[in-house]
Amino acid sequence: MALTIGDLGKATNTKVETIRYYESIGLLPKPARTAGNYRAYGPVELGRLSFIRRARDLGFSLDQVRAMLSLADDKACDCAGIDRIAREHLEEVERKIADLTALRQELSAVIRSCAGGTIADCRIIEALGPSQ
Repeated sequence: MALTIGDLGKATNTKVETIRYYESIGLLPKPARTAGNYRAYGPVELGRLSFIRRARDLGFSLDQVRAMLSLADDKACDCAGIDRIAREHLEEVERKIADLTALRQELSAVIRSCAGGTIADCRIIEALGPSQ
């Protein structure tokens, strides 16, 4: 089963330019070529790109994806390395959630302080500290 780059893109919901980029940075291996010099992908590339897409959808950085792929390529490797990467990413996500929660509370308080009226009396503008 040989897939064109367009077929691979459709199968993984990935733009052709993104696939080429992943190839250029080494996340995807350079594909075999057909007699007409078209890229030809198989199930291995499909699986690898699916993994990359899912990891990116979960917010893993390209460096984290690269590290996980490197570890995944060694089937005998202990999974502790991938577990560490996932745990570090979860901690980062939890920090971002805490930051966004604090931001929501602060913004809600600023909005609640607005009693309407004119801009001259606007508590939101006052709280944001406009330049004079």
